[in-house]
Amino acid sequence: MSEIGTAGTWTLGGRSVGRLGYGAMQLAGPGVYGPPKDRAEAVAVLREAVARGVNHIDTSDFYGPHVTNQIIREALHPYPDDLVIVTKVGARRGTDASWIPAFSAGELEAAVHDNLRNLGRDVLDVVNLRAMFSVHGPAEGSIAAPLSVLADFQRQGLIRHIGLSNVTAAQVAEGRSIAEIVCVQNHYNLVHRADDALIDDLAAAGTAYVPFFPLGGFSPIQSQGLSEVAQKLGATPMQVALAWLLRRSPNLLLIPGTSSRGHLRENLAAADLALPDDAMRALDGLGGA
Repeated sequence: MSEIGTAGTWTLGGRSVGRLGYGAMQLAGPGVYGPPKDRAEAVAVLREAVARGVNHIDTSDFYGPHVTNQIIREALHPYPDDLVIVTKVGARRGTDASWIPAFSAGELEAAVHDNLRNLGRDVLDVVNLRAMFSVHGPAEGSIAAPLSVLADFQRQGLIRHIGLSNVTAAQVAEGRSIAEIVCVQNHYNLVHRADDALIDDLAAAGTAYVPFFPLGGFSPIQSQGLSEVAQKLGATPMQVALAWLLRRSPNLLLIPGTSSRGHLRENLAAADLALPDDAMRALDGLGGA
């Protein structure tokens, strides 16, 4: 069965992927640390996602750490030919579950090989370099040195394609001078629109933009406005938020995450949710609420 075809496709790293994918972060334990409460359900969620047409999974070996990649391997290996797994490097986890920048050549090499081993792959489809200059979001700083390390791994054949995460427009420009950038993954949703110009620039260049936190950073008034639109459409707020993103630009690839098969089905149903013009106007207005 396939339920995401109506959302359309985009070419990511030379391969066609459905615009509604799956983010594996929530498969780890609380705080994205340690094992999940229900590993069997985590495995079942992944298998159902793929069975329903998802062929783009976002992950990282610093989720857990190692946990989500090991679950992905258990659930899906040997992988379907059309499945694109995108992972991230640039951070590591402390024993207190903290997030620590890991930009040195040695740390990046260890991260690449950890992802290869735990996913059970000889080559990684796409590796995003996550900039960690600030824990609060993108912050300026040169990414030339760590990105050059990943470019070396790409030349060695361990990485097919390179992306960027948690970056500014200036860092995207710097990254493009070092390697081909196939995707940018940043915080963006219908009320957090700082990347509007960047999205349009990337779309014109044929580069994917992967927003995370589709419901992150909403004020109570904005949440109420979203809920009112959702109620009128007979949908959930998450479905409406995802549908708005799908309509925002064709280069947006969504990776909503969940550890529940029920929530997975609800998220995938957003592909079929039509947003009438009055709903779009109401949603667009939430950005300034």
